[in-house]
Parts: sequence; C-alpha cells; structure tokens
Amino acid sequence: MSRKILAAVEASSLKPDVPAFSIGDTVDVHTRILEGDKERIQIFNGVVIAKAGSGSRETFTVRRIVAGEGVERKFPLHSPKIATIQVKRSGVSRRAKLYYLRDRAGKSTRLREKREDIVAGEGKSAGGGKAKAGKKQAAKA
Repeated sequence: MSRKILAAVEASSLKPDVPAFSIGDTVDVHTRILEGDKERIQIFNGVVIAKAGSGSRETFTVRRIVAGEGVERKFPLHSPKIATIQVKRSGVSRRAKLYYLRDRAGKSTRLREKREDIVAGEGKSAGGGKAKAGKKQAAKA
C-alpha cells in the first residue's frame, strides 16, 4: 500500500515531455540559471555517458571536453531547473556506461553514429535478383 502512495506522489513531480535519448547520444541540456533576480538559460553540450535511477530520481551524466580538459555534469532528468533537452546526434553504444571515454582524448572519443534511414532490405541492389534469374534461365535454354 505504501508503494502505491509513493508512486502516486512521485508521478505528480514527473515531467510529461521528456525526450527519448540513450547512452552515447550527443545532447544539449538547457538549464535555468538564476543570477540575482534575473533568470537565463545556459546550454551544456556533450555526450551522455551514463543514466541511473528511476522515476523522479532518474539522473543522466553528460561529458564534454573544454579547453582540453574533460568536464562531466550530472543532471536530474525531471528537475524544474532543466528547460529542455535536445538530442543533436545519436551514437551507437554497446555498453550501459561509457566511463572508458574518460581515458581517451581526441578522435578516439568519437562514437559511431546511429543511422535511422536504413530500412530492412533497402541495402540490396534492385536489379541483382533479376540478373541472376536471367542467367539461370539462359543456362537452361
């Protein structure tokens, strides 16, 4: 019973418009910054190297290189301080955590890009099957 109550309370604090992104994606995180009585938006751009937690406690870690130095920042996914999250590029990842990127520098930190435009069977040449069939028929004749 107490879990149902906790789930109901937690559901009220979840953001409904969270974009779908995964480990290896390059994202822009727009955060609200308060400076005195003014509020402005600051953008943190980088690669998502980890996701942790669930529900209102879900966080993600973004890593970027600034002036040759690696900078990581953890963001609560459902925080009111986060204005938007924009997915700039989807990367292919075979791991849940990309902590190995911490030891790399330069071009070796790049991840392969996930391509959404490939449809099953599209990669085959259109005339390939017909040419083979034609050769077989020609051999039989």
